[in-house]
Amino acid sequence: MPADRVRVARKRPARMVVVLAVVTAAAMVAFCTVGLAGNIEYALGIRLRKLAAMVVVGCAVAYSSTVFQTVTNNRILTPGIMGFDSLFVLIQTLIVYFAGAIALSTADPRLLFVVQVLVMVVFSTVLHRWLFDRTTHDLYVLVLVGVIFGTLFASVASLAQRLINPNDFVALQDSLFASFNSVEPDLLAFAALLVVLACGWGVRLFPRLDVVALGRDTAVSLGVDHRRTVNQSLVLVAVLVSVSTALVGPITFLGLLVVNLARQLTATFRHHIVVPASALIAVTTLAAGQLVLEQVFGMDTALSVIINFVGGAYFIALLVRESTR
Repeated sequence: MPADRVRVARKRPARMVVVLAVVTAAAMVAFCTVGLAGNIEYALGIRLRKLAAMVVVGCAVAYSSTVFQTVTNNRILTPGIMGFDSLFVLIQTLIVYFAGAIALSTADPRLLFVVQVLVMVVFSTVLHRWLFDRTTHDLYVLVLVGVIFGTLFASVASLAQRLINPNDFVALQDSLFASFNSVEPDLLAFAALLVVLACGWGVRLFPRLDVVALGRDTAVSLGVDHRRTVNQSLVLVAVLVSVSTALVGPITFLGLLVVNLARQLTATFRHHIVVPASALIAVTTLAAGQLVLEQVFGMDTALSVIINFVGGAYFIALLVRESTR
């Protein structure tokens, strides 16, 4: 390959990140300004709070999904497969089942957020220590057991939903879809702090994750402590997924969509490029999707429904493409 073409190929990932940053900035400005009317200061404050929540969730989902795909060496998996979404639904359902919908709506949002994060992190940590750290080093066994627990949580939640009062069930349904409309400012600041600390710590793993992406045997032969790197990565994934899910609710296919798009656009495996690109695509998707939802559909549906529909179609396309290789 000529030297000029090599230099262009090396610069492409960085240039693509710059392009994505410009597109993201445009989407953010559009979300904050399009259709703004009435009390401008008040309306802009609400939109800025929503936008801040999108940035927090987008960064958490992008980082956790990228790292999870790296340590599992599978591009069609996301942390949601470990049962986090089902556990979130189960927690919400059990609160309504035992205490009623009023208890869910009147509960201290900070206490509820902390409880949900702790339960999901503890579940992930116990599952990880029980399986991966002590009995086996096969990540696919860990993922399989996570799928089983997710199915269990979903089944128990479904049973409880059939037994609760119909009025309580209607109120419960509103809390099971991801929404950026009712994020508490205090919770947002706390969640942002957790995401910044987790991602800041995780940036140090990027060079090792670049090697882990080559496979366990290759990583070990190149001197990388594969077990320690995977352990630290899974802890970070658990924290980030728990925070984003507890803050706004589950968005199942967002991570799958943005990470694979980032890999295709940047054409690189290096995490210091893929993770920022994934985060930018995630924020753009959330901001543009919420803008369309509010200005076109009049908020007749939840943003997570649209993202899951598009992400589900993309997931099927990935499966078809992988099966034909």
